Amino acid sequence: MKDFYAKLSVKLKLAKSLFNCLPINKKVMSEEKEIGKEQDIHENEEAQNVKEVAAEEKIELTWEDKYNDINDKFLRLYAEFDNFRRRTNKEKSDLIINAGSSVLKDMLPIMDDFERAILNNEKSEDLNGVKEGFSLIYHKFKNTLESKGLKPMISKGEVFDSELHEAIANVPAPSKKEIGKVIDDVEKGYLMNEKVIRFAKVVVGQ
Repeated sequence: MKDFYAKLSVKLKLAKSLFNCLPINKKVMSEEKEIGKEQDIHENEEAQNVKEVAAEEKIELTWEDKYNDINDKFLRLYAEFDNFRRRTNKEKSDLIINAGSSVLKDMLPIMDDFERAILNNEKSEDLNGVKEGFSLIYHKFKNTLESKGLKPMISKGEVFDSELHEAIANVPAPSKKEIGKVIDDVEKGYLMNEKVIRFAKVVVGQ
C-alpha cells in the first residue's frame, strides 16, 4: 500500500507541475496566435494594395478625358504660338523703325549742307561756286543712299522688261535693232538691295 500511495503522490506532483505550466503555454500560444493574425493582416493589406495598383493600371481614359487632355495641349501650344507671333511682330516693327531712324540720321548732315548753301547763296554772286556747291551736296546725298543699298536702274537701250519698266508711251523705233527696247528713260527706276522699289517709266520703240 505504501508503494501505491508513493506512486500516486508522484503522479499527483507531476500532474500539478504540468497544470502549473499550462497557463504559460497558453500565453505563449496566444502571443503566437496574435503574431500570426498580424502577419495575415499585413499580407492581406499588401495583396489589396497590389490589386488596387493593378486595377488603376487597367483603368482606361474615357473619350472625355482624352478630349480634355488634347484640348489642354492645344490651348497651351496656341498660347505659345500667339506669344511668339506677337514677339516676332514687335521685333519686326522695331527693326523697321530703327532702320528708318538710321537713314534719317544719315540724312541730317545733308539737310545741314542745304541750309548752309541756301544762306550763302543769298549773298553770293559766284554762279559757278553755287553750282559746284549744289553738285557736291547732290553727290553726298547720292552716296548716302547707295550706302543704304539703293541703286538706280539703267534702262535706256535695254530690252523692255515688265518686271522693271513701266511703259508710258510707244514710239516708232529709229532702227530695227531698237524695236522692243527702251528709247527714253522718263523717270528713273530704283532697286533696294536688288528689289524694285520704283519702276522706271520709259518710252518703248515699236
